[in-house]
Order: sequence, then C-alpha cells, then structure tokens
Amino acid sequence: MKKVILMFTMAALSLSSCGTKKKIAELEKQNKESKDLLNSATVKLNLCISEKESLSLQNDYLKKNNSDLISNVGNITNLSKQGAQNIEKALETIKEKDLKITRMQDALTKKDSITLALVTSIKSSVGISDPDINVNVEKGVVFISIADKLLFKSGSYVVSERAKEVLGKVAKVINDKPTFECMVEGHTDNIPFTGNATLIDNWDLSVKRSTAIVRVLTKDLGVKPSQLIAAGRGEFIPLVENNSAENRAANRRTRIVILPKIDEFYEMIEKEMKKK
Repeated sequence: MKKVILMFTMAALSLSSCGTKKKIAELEKQNKESKDLLNSATVKLNLCISEKESLSLQNDYLKKNNSDLISNVGNITNLSKQGAQNIEKALETIKEKDLKITRMQDALTKKDSITLALVTSIKSSVGISDPDINVNVEKGVVFISIADKLLFKSGSYVVSERAKEVLGKVAKVINDKPTFECMVEGHTDNIPFTGNATLIDNWDLSVKRSTAIVRVLTKDLGVKPSQLIAAGRGEFIPLVENNSAENRAANRRTRIVILPKIDEFYEMIEKEMKKK
C-alpha cells in the first residue's frame, strides 16, 4: 500500500514538474515578446522624440522667418513710401526747373526779338546798300561799322561833312530808343602813327576819333550824352590781317555798338536762377 502511495506521489510530482516547466516556458516566451514590444516601442518613442525635436526646431525657424518676413514687409512698405515721396519731390524739382528754363527761354526770346527788331530798324534807317556801312549782330549785340573814309581824312580826327549825313541816320535810331546806350569805338590799322603835338599814337587817334563822333551826335544831332560811351581800341582788334592796303582800310573803322537793356534780361535770368 505504501509503495502504491509513493508511486502516485512521484507521478503527481512528475506531472506537476512538467506543468510548471511548460508554464515557465510560456511565461518566458511572453516575457520575450513583451521585451521585444518594449524595445520596439522604445525605438519608436525615441524616433518620435527625435522627430518632435526636429519639428520643434523647424517650428522655431519658421516662426523666426515669419517674424523676419513681417519685419521686412514693414521695412519694404516704409521704403516704398519713402521712395514714393522721393520720386514726388524729384518730379516737383524737375517741374520747377522746367518752369525756370521756360522763363529764361522766354526772356532770351524776348531779348532776341528786340534785337531783331532793332537790326531791322537800323538797316531801314541807315540803309544796307552802302558797302562802307555794315550792320550785324554778335552775341545779341547790334554793331554798326562805318569805314573811316566816310568819316575822316587820313590821320585826322575831324569829322567830315559827309559823315554827318551818315551819323544823322544813326542818331535817329538812337533817339528812337532813349533807354538804349551806344558805345562809339575807334579802330585803326597797324601803321605806326608818327605823332605830333596833338596825337601820340594810333590808340590816341582812335580815342580822339571816337570822342569827335560823340560830340557830333550830341551837339549837332540831339543825342543825349548819357546814352553815349566813347572808346578807342587802336590797332589791337583788327577785322583782318594788316597785310595789304585793302585789309588795312577795312581795319580803319568806327564801330557803334547799340546796347539795349540787356542787363534787364540778364537780371531776369539771374533772378530765376536764384529762385528755389
């Protein structure tokens, strides 16, 4: 009986031991699977954490970029406003300059118109058929050039009777323009003047011829002395080279310079230039 009980006990222990091993094996298997799942989950978690950090950095970068863009947009807006203001100021400046240029052109046109009218009047009064009388315009100034043979004898500063006829026509032009000034210039050739008790040289001769004509214009022809200027240029501004008798004759001349109110036009232009 005892043997039987012992056998049953051992069998039970054996069966119990087998069941335990099987359970242990199953538990170990489950434990391994759990570890594998845990490891996989850990890897995924670490990956998610890494991705989160990367996304966080990207988010910060995008936020900074967005802030910079907003700031730049503001700057561009301000620059655009400033640029528009600068362009507007530039256009205003150009408009003002255009206006000044227009006014100056008007002043110059008016001056040119007066000069042209004066030339026409002088040519009509003095006549242009005489080759010894020349009327021309240089730099807006009218010149009447009269050959000395119409005015003086050689080496003399005494005005001839024939000269008074020519000067009478010039006086008419001057008297018609009471606000104008006239400069009477005497010119000679380069043949040295021998000199005498009255005259020293060509320069002296040119000055005395100029003052002689001024006296005729004022005393005999009624021109106001305040309108006249006497000047002698001697031999120093020849029309042509003094290399022939014909050229020397051309250089011996009296030139009457008609000076309208040029200063008024220049003052007008200067005023326009000074305006802001």
